[in-house]
Amino acid sequence: MHSSASPQTQQQPKKTLFTRFLDTVEWLGNLLPHPITLFALFCVAILVASGIAGYFGVSVVDPRPEGAAGRAADGMIHVVSLFNAEGLQKIVANLVTNFTGFAPLGTVLVAMLGVAIAEHSGMLSSAMRGLVMGASKRMVTLVVVFAGIISNTASELGYVVLVPLAAMLFHSLGRHPLAGLAAAFAGVSGGYSANLLLGTVDPLLSGITQTAAQMIDPNYAVGPEVNWYFMFASTFAITIMGAFVTEKIVEPKLGKYNPEEASEDLGGDKLGKITALEKKGLKMAGLAALVVAALLALTIVPENGILRHPETGLVAGSPFLKGIVAFIFVFFAIPGFVYGKVVGTMKNDRDVIDAMSKSMSSMGMYIVLVFFAAQFVAFFSWTNFGQVFAVAGADFLQSIGLTGPALFFAFILMCGFINLMLGSASAQWAVTAPIFVPMLMLVGYAPETIQAAYRIGDSVTNIITPMMSYFGMILAVATRYKKNLGLGTLISTMLPYSLVFIVGWSLMFYLWVFVFGIPVGPGAATYYSVG
Repeated sequence: MHSSASPQTQQQPKKTLFTRFLDTVEWLGNLLPHPITLFALFCVAILVASGIAGYFGVSVVDPRPEGAAGRAADGMIHVVSLFNAEGLQKIVANLVTNFTGFAPLGTVLVAMLGVAIAEHSGMLSSAMRGLVMGASKRMVTLVVVFAGIISNTASELGYVVLVPLAAMLFHSLGRHPLAGLAAAFAGVSGGYSANLLLGTVDPLLSGITQTAAQMIDPNYAVGPEVNWYFMFASTFAITIMGAFVTEKIVEPKLGKYNPEEASEDLGGDKLGKITALEKKGLKMAGLAALVVAALLALTIVPENGILRHPETGLVAGSPFLKGIVAFIFVFFAIPGFVYGKVVGTMKNDRDVIDAMSKSMSSMGMYIVLVFFAAQFVAFFSWTNFGQVFAVAGADFLQSIGLTGPALFFAFILMCGFINLMLGSASAQWAVTAPIFVPMLMLVGYAPETIQAAYRIGDSVTNIITPMMSYFGMILAVATRYKKNLGLGTLISTMLPYSLVFIVGWSLMFYLWVFVFGIPVGPGAATYYSVG
C-alpha cells in the first residue's frame, strides 16, 4: 500500500501553479525556431524594419559633442535603410567579411584548439575525478559545486563528465544521487560565467561587447580579461551558495534515496579511481603548467617585460592582454600533451592534430550560427537602430529616474528572463548587446560593467530552462536514478539554486560596483563619460 501511494504523493508538486507556469514557458520556448533560423529571420526583419524607418525618417538627437567621431553634421542620428539598391550592394560586398571579421569567431576557435588537446589526452577528466574523489565527505558538496564552476573553462566537459560523476559520487556515499547531480549542474551551468581562469566564454562575449560599444565610441576596446576580478571572486560566492542550497534545501526535500526508484541496477555504480599512471601524468602536467606560467610571468611581471605596453610600460592595453587567447591555447595545449605523453594517450604530433581536428569538427554548428549572427550584428550596426534605441532608451531611463543599482537589477532580471527562451550565451548577447550596451553607456556606465551584469542574468536561469542545450542530457542522467522523473521535477529541484544565485550574485554585484567601487577586471572602467 505504502509503496504504491508514495509515487503519487511525490508527483503532486509537479502540478503546482508555479510548475504550470514553467511548463508554459517551456511550451512557448519550443515554439521558437532553431537559433540559426532565428538569426536568419532577424536579418530579414532588420532589412524590412530599416526600410520602414528610413521611409518615415526616424531619427534622434545625437548626444555626443560636436566634432566627435561619427557625429553627423546636422547633429542627428538617422536610421539608415538597407531595403534599397545601396543596401543590397553593401550586403553583397560585405557578406564574407562580416563573417570572417566577427570578433568572437577566431578567438573561440583558437582557445578551443588548446582545450581540445587537454580534453582528448584525458587530462581534464582525470583532474576532475581527482578533485572530486579526493574530497572528504564533509567537503564533498563544496568540491562538487566548485569543480562544476571551473569545468566551464573546458566548454561542455562539465556537463558530459562531472554531472554524471557527481551523481555516482553521492550514491556511493549513501546520499541522494539527484542531490549530487543538482549540485554539479548548478556549478557547471548556474555558475557558468564564474571561473578562476579565463575560458572560451570570455573572448566570445567581449568581442560582441566591443562591437556594441563601438556604436558610441568607435575606438573603444574590450578585452577578454575585463570581467576577471569579479568572476574570480564569484567562483567562491557561487560555490558557497550552491553548497548551501544543496545541503539545506534540495537534499532535505529529496529525502532518503530509494534504490527501487532507479531505472537500472546501480550495483556497478562505482567511481573509477585515478590510477598511479594518471597521477603521474597529472603531476607532470602540473609541472608543465608551472613552467608555462613562469615563462609567461617573465614577459609581463618585470617592468621591462617584453609583452608590456611598448609606450606606457603598463599591463593595461599591453600585447599580453590583447593576446590572452593565445596564452589560453598554450596553457591548455602544453600540459595536455605532457599528460597524454605520460599516460600514453598522445604519442606524437598526429594524436595532437587528431584531437584539435575532432574539436573543430564539433564546432560546426557554432560556425554556422556565427555566420548568421555576424550578418545580424553588421546589419544592426549599419542601420543605426542600436544608437537610436540607445538614445531613446537612455532618455526614457533618465525620465523615470531609474539609474544606479535599480537599473542594473532590472537589467539582470531581464537577461535572466530572455535566457529562458534563448539559451545560448553568445546568441542572446549578440541580440541584446547592440541595444543595451550603447543605452547603458549613454546613462554613464562602462561596457565592462554592463557585460558583468549580463553574465549574471545569463547564468542563473540556465538550470531551469529546457532551452539550454544540455538540459535533455541532464534529464536523461537523472532518470537513471529515478525512472519516473519528469521535466517538472528536475526544474523544481533546480529552481532554488536559480533564485538564490540571482539574489546573492546581484547583491554581490551591487556591493562590488556601487559600495566598494572595485573594477570588475584589470584595466576595466566602471563608468563611462560620453565625449
